Amino acid sequence: MGGHPFAVMEMENGAEIVMELLPDAAPNTVASFAHLAAQGCFDGYAIQRIVPGKWVDVSYRAFGRPACRYLIPRESELHPEIAPLPSDLGCVCMGGYAAGLAGGEFFFPLKPCPEHLGVYPVFGRIRSGLEEILRIAALPTKPVQVPGLEGIEINEPLQPQIIRRVSLEWEGLLLPPVKLENALLPANWR
Repeated sequence: MGGHPFAVMEMENGAEIVMELLPDAAPNTVASFAHLAAQGCFDGYAIQRIVPGKWVDVSYRAFGRPACRYLIPRESELHPEIAPLPSDLGCVCMGGYAAGLAGGEFFFPLKPCPEHLGVYPVFGRIRSGLEEILRIAALPTKPVQVPGLEGIEINEPLQPQIIRRVSLEWEGLLLPPVKLENALLPANWR
């Protein structure tokens, strides 16, 4: 595919979502995503959250895996010289918490989200498979109550949408992400 690295998210139904990763825009966020993908942390995981008309949130619980339970600093703190990209349909963004950014919590916006600029970094763009994200976004859901996340809209698909695996098309060395030391992790990750 040339140029930037790519990630391919293969769904259990056979659909593929091809993401061009953007290390020039969000280097540490890309490093964190690639680090977890290379370890297979996203494989076999069911997409957890849909907010109709807003986003498809792959996870809000660190993928239920200890290897994913870390936070990374905001890109704007690590790389203030890099202007953040706007969040819109077709982007891949990293989720966030007050202490910093989740290490692997990524989501797909379904509309322009100017409020995300500099908070939830865009670290990739969908190059094919957007129709699969839109299909998932339109699925019937049920509301879920999570202790500690009262007031946050969480809708889980009635029919689990499982990621079979995420593979990387990456040339060169995979660098580990810079992590926040002694960060207070969200209670819902435990």
